[in-house]
Amino acid sequence: MCLFKFLCAITTRVLFLLVSLTSVWRVTSVKKDHNYWFLTFLFLPLLVEMIITLKGRRGQDYKWFSPPIFLFLISIIPSIWILELHHHQQENASTLQCKNLDWDNLLKVIHRNETLRNHTYQDYLKNFNQVLTTVCSNHWILGLHQVLLILLIVGKWLLPLGGGVTRNELSQLLLIFVGTAADILEFTTETLSDVNVFSRENSPELIYIILGVWTWSMLQFPLHMAVVNSKPDSEGEQGTQEVSILFEYSTDIWSIVEALFIQDGPFLVVRLTVMTFYSIVHQMLMFFAIKNFLVVILNLYRLTVICQNSRSRASRGSAIPCV
Repeated sequence: MCLFKFLCAITTRVLFLLVSLTSVWRVTSVKKDHNYWFLTFLFLPLLVEMIITLKGRRGQDYKWFSPPIFLFLISIIPSIWILELHHHQQENASTLQCKNLDWDNLLKVIHRNETLRNHTYQDYLKNFNQVLTTVCSNHWILGLHQVLLILLIVGKWLLPLGGGVTRNELSQLLLIFVGTAADILEFTTETLSDVNVFSRENSPELIYIILGVWTWSMLQFPLHMAVVNSKPDSEGEQGTQEVSILFEYSTDIWSIVEALFIQDGPFLVVRLTVMTFYSIVHQMLMFFAIKNFLVVILNLYRLTVICQNSRSRASRGSAIPCV
């Protein structure tokens, strides 16, 4: 069992490094500047963390926070920023002929490799690299976003459990990750495409805002406080009213904080900004803005219910006469 956990810990981090390396390769290919290979220095903290965790904790993750996921985000997010900004500039400057990343083009690559039977291994690599460089920029970026989110979910599943984290809590966390990933992917792809398609003027400041909010929302994945139980061992422990609320409703309060300040709240602000200041209004944008608004209102309602329940319980406790 220890060997299995050890292999899972290594496999997960190797996948993180491969995807990050692919993103850096894409940046150097698009920018045509080999200096961008220096982005690979961002992989060093993940390598150091892997050595320390495997040696000191036998691959076991932490309870409240996942360092490998956080360091994986650090290694890949700068590359995605560069690709998004470059795509936005090229979208407004010129439209190059490119190919879609679909099954038909993949079959063409396989068929072309079959015709190169008498060629060397370098010819195969050259042909494969040529095909990859002709894929449309937006398809590359979308693919990186999708692989990033899927790997965050699968990686968290493969990583050995941290001390104090149960399998029940892990399953809840993975389900939350799936819903969070879908919302984040929709926000980045739809909002950035709206800016590229509907905005008549170059608006780099809006691109920075969208990417900044996207980066901020990705910080949910290294954190586990939405499901990990923090109640005290003894149910009869007495404390202040504020401490009892935090202990009793810790997961609910953290979920509310995530919705208001990390995901739905910032998403709503960005979408309202796009509709108000940039006059970009269409059916899907309005729908998701209303969806974010409802999530914010319902979480505020949930917070009100928690406070009212706590007050009513405190009043009932104080009304009990002393014997």
